[in-house]
Amino acid sequence: MAATSTPPDADPGPSDTHPAPPGSGRGAYDTDTLPAGTDAPLPDADTPPSGASPVPAGTKPAGPDAGSAPSFPMERVCPYQMPPGYARLRQEGPVSRVSLYDGRQVWLVGGYAEGRALLLDPRLSSDALHPGFPHLTARQAQQQRAQRIVLPLVGADNPQHARQRRRVASAFGVRRVAALRPEIERAAERLIDAMLAAGGPQEGAPEAHGPQEGAADAAVPEGGTPDDGGQEHRRAELVGDYAMPLTFATTFAALGVPPEDRRWFADASRRMLSPPRDDGDGAPEEAFAEIRRYLIDLITAREEHPGEGLIDDLIAHRAADPGLSRDEVAMTCVVLLGGSESTATTLASAVLVLLEHPEQLRELLAEPALLPTAVDELTRLASVADGLPRVAVADIPVAGRTIRAGDGVIVSTMLMNRDPAVWADPEAPDVRRAAGRHAAYGHGIHSCIGQILARAELEIALATLFRRFPALRLAVPAGQVPGHAPYVQQGGVARLPVTW
Repeated sequence: MAATSTPPDADPGPSDTHPAPPGSGRGAYDTDTLPAGTDAPLPDADTPPSGASPVPAGTKPAGPDAGSAPSFPMERVCPYQMPPGYARLRQEGPVSRVSLYDGRQVWLVGGYAEGRALLLDPRLSSDALHPGFPHLTARQAQQQRAQRIVLPLVGADNPQHARQRRRVASAFGVRRVAALRPEIERAAERLIDAMLAAGGPQEGAPEAHGPQEGAADAAVPEGGTPDDGGQEHRRAELVGDYAMPLTFATTFAALGVPPEDRRWFADASRRMLSPPRDDGDGAPEEAFAEIRRYLIDLITAREEHPGEGLIDDLIAHRAADPGLSRDEVAMTCVVLLGGSESTATTLASAVLVLLEHPEQLRELLAEPALLPTAVDELTRLASVADGLPRVAVADIPVAGRTIRAGDGVIVSTMLMNRDPAVWADPEAPDVRRAAGRHAAYGHGIHSCIGQILARAELEIALATLFRRFPALRLAVPAGQVPGHAPYVQQGGVARLPVTW
């Protein structure tokens, strides 16, 4: 029997010791669950939290030279391009120093070769409980200290991580993703049907815009007609109307959430993944608790009445591993929800790139076989999440520097994806570029477990969108497209108004 769509009010007990939801502390979310990279939230405080512990041993406190280290994370101006401050980091070489919200200095690794080598190095740990772990915001640090536990997968090192990953690997393998493709295709078609039905003629709709100054042929193939004079414009907001619901629907299907519960689950997931407000609003934490209670009830029900999905795979693992609790199964599912928002933001960012570069879109429309290559390139360029936090557990020599045991380390996937030693003209999109080696899915044991699914979603979503809307174009100037999606604290498109 499926769990009810309204989660019970019963307290799940010991599970309350688990971390707060991803929107309120994203340091726990790395590439195990984020198809486009990993966590790099913008600072939500300029000062350390009240009662903050001293700077961890093995790190350099802010001293006379603290001003020489730029602050991190940095805000993007363009949703899919590097923050302006990254130019300085690149000039300093593959390894440099940056300052976090509390003045603590940590290592920032941006070289492609150096980043890949370090992500394979067991001397770097993902343990967010380590005193030297580089939390990127005051809120993250405060919550981690209070909760004293990390999420499955993302905060585990081997051998624990290997055991956890084996439990979920089959749900994101080639065969399971191939079985999901028809459902993804149907969902994409339904969402576009809804956009057409709701987009209706817009009275006084603003002029459509293309690259930079609003060239009218932004997304129109050669010879197309961008604006038919008296034709009425129809509009949609692509993040909320297409990208987010599509990726949520796919994740729910992969998990095995009953169809009748998915509308509630989507709403709760959005609330859970939303960034915290300055007024201390507890909506993310409340939604997190609701989802955890719901999942524990669903797991209990599915033990008696099995279904098909990752939840059922994990229940089967419980039979062979009594130490795997219902709560850990539930928390593993919560972790995997993080991939939905990141893939959705990558999709919206990819559409923006194509609409700003109509010559690339024309090539793609003229040669659909380029789609898998284009998806890799657009994912590389977007680098939605940027900054894999780690802590050194032993000294590590790299690029003529020495990372000391206890030092915080942040590997920048965006800088890796822009390394001119690897990528020719790295800032420019090229749908013919062989970009499959990009770092947006991470590398090493924490590389994105959902990357096969993410690629399938992006391929299907882009193909369906531009087949149904061959004359899609921006409804606002490109420079007015807001960044920092409401459910993603990393870079990316927040809202994408389009018209056709």
